[in-house]
Amino acid sequence: MRPAFASPAVEPLGDLNTTPLIDVLLVLLILFIITIPAATHSIDVDLANGESTARLDPVINRVTVTADNQVLWNAAAVTQAELTGLITSAGRLPVEPELQFEAEAAARYELAAETIRTIKLSGAQWLGMVGNDRFAEFGKAR
Repeated sequence: MRPAFASPAVEPLGDLNTTPLIDVLLVLLILFIITIPAATHSIDVDLANGESTARLDPVINRVTVTADNQVLWNAAAVTQAELTGLITSAGRLPVEPELQFEAEAAARYELAAETIRTIKLSGAQWLGMVGNDRFAEFGKAR
C-alpha cells in the first residue's frame, strides 16, 4: 500500500539550482573590482597664458590647418593648448559661437586629426566643417 503523501502526479524536479553559482560569481566580481588598481596616470596640459593675439568672435570662429603646419584661430597662429583655452572660453559665452574647421588641401593629415581631437575634447558644441566642397570631385573618374 502507498502512503498518502506519495502521489503519482508528483515528479522530482530536474532544474539546477543556480543561486549558489550566482552568489559565487558576484563575490568574484566584487573581488576583481576591489583588486583593480585605480588609474593614477595623468596628462599634463599647458594652458594658454593670455599672450596670444587670437581674438574670440562671439558669432563665428574659424580654425584653419595650413599647409605649412600651422593652426590658425581667426587667422592668428595658435598652439594646441591655446586652441583648447579659446574653445573653452567660447563655450562659457551665453550663446556659444559656431566653430568652423577648415583644412587646406596640402595640410598634414596628422595635424588636422590632432586639431579635430583637440576641438572634440574641448567640448565645442557647434562645429562645422567648411571648404569640403572643393574636394567633391576627389577620386572620381574624369
